[in-house]
Amino acid sequence: MTQPTLQARSLSKRFGDRVALRDVSFDLAAGEILAVIGPNGAGKTTLLSLLAGAATPTDGEVIAPPGERIGWVPQQTALYSKLSVLENLRLFARLERVADPEASVAVMLEQTGLRERADDQLGRLSGGNRQRVNIAIGLLAQPVVALLDEPSASLDPRQRERLWRFIAARAQAGTSIVFTTHDIAEAERYAARLLVLADGELLFSGPPADLRSHGSGDMESAFVSFLRECGH
Repeated sequence: MTQPTLQARSLSKRFGDRVALRDVSFDLAAGEILAVIGPNGAGKTTLLSLLAGAATPTDGEVIAPPGERIGWVPQQTALYSKLSVLENLRLFARLERVADPEASVAVMLEQTGLRERADDQLGRLSGGNRQRVNIAIGLLAQPVVALLDEPSASLDPRQRERLWRFIAARAQAGTSIVFTTHDIAEAERYAARLLVLADGELLFSGPPADLRSHGSGDMESAFVSFLRECGH
């Protein structure tokens, strides 16, 4: 059996008296695209931050193959607005200690469609283009797992299509993808498996077709029906 690229074991996270995540477990396969969906405050971003190692679980653990990188692309960009796109990529490639920074930067510029924007100052780019830079930086080190928090939220339809072509290509090459989204149709279209969170609890893990069976209309209606069945 193939070794999972990432394992969550009984992950829980509390902030004082508030439970943000409660006893969440799952395995992630190589090349799998997994969508995490749920209402606001469900614990989606908390889960990604724990998987990325950016936060420490109150209970449970995250298991990844030794020596492998986990790429995390949060919603809020942490880039340098006065530097160009190219300068940002070069800086983060060195911070990530990428073996061949220039080659990795060139690949990311090409794959994310940013080559023509390479010399543009980041602060002058649209929100969608800044998000593309953010994603490029998260993938510079060729991580075995890429964690994307609302990756298409600020993109127009054409940019979104380009983004998902790129993500699908990375998955086909073996990178595991975990993304959060409020766009239920997007989750159904691109993910092989869905995790549904509500109030920090994992309510569902399975293919989109299984979740759709909970309603007679579109996927969003099925999702709402499922939450209602679960008392949320």
